[in-house]
Amino acid sequence: MLICGLEVRFNLSSSRYMNNKAQKGEYLDILLRSKNSVFSTKDIALLWRETQTSTAQVRLNYYVKAGKLIRVRRGIYAKDKNYDKYEFATKIFRPSYVSFETVLGASGMTFQYYGNIFIASYIKREIKCDGQTYSFIKIKDTILSNPKGIDQTGEYAIASKERAFLDTIYRSKKYYIDNLSPLDWDKVFEILPIYNNKKMAKTVQKYYENYKATK
Repeated sequence: MLICGLEVRFNLSSSRYMNNKAQKGEYLDILLRSKNSVFSTKDIALLWRETQTSTAQVRLNYYVKAGKLIRVRRGIYAKDKNYDKYEFATKIFRPSYVSFETVLGASGMTFQYYGNIFIASYIKREIKCDGQTYSFIKIKDTILSNPKGIDQTGEYAIASKERAFLDTIYRSKKYYIDNLSPLDWDKVFEILPIYNNKKMAKTVQKYYENYKATK
């Protein structure tokens, strides 16, 4: 399930950090060695092998005051201002993954520019932080927890273009897609059953038939 599958991926250059509790002088180094650019307080407590997040919090406050880390949002920290905004987005509410227009636009399927970053989540919310707007779109838990069509190999989870297309149709069955040619329709129909929605399935079939007719 996605809820369990969205693993905390902290790639460190030395495996010794993952086997023992961090020692004095190692704490900041552990974060800086990680490929992640953003960390929640819980993530950091896990990396440092702290049993209490309050202990980690005291140390984090010191690093922020010293200018060694930045606090992006309450409970979320970054190495510097060049943090990955997709990674940050998926730290705000968990579980979540980048999808919808963000992925469709990057895949060349929609031509309209959206400044927002769109994320599938268990909650509907719009958050503005550090000059960026994050739009969280609520989807059913059974869909959110299904990993089909979601890439979790990097530092954040992101939908494939096929999954993002289906998420978008799930949200709005009359959504206009400018360009359907990037889709792998076999993957579309493989993912479609997770939505368990007959009306949506008919809509997707119509998209496919219209695509085939104009190809």
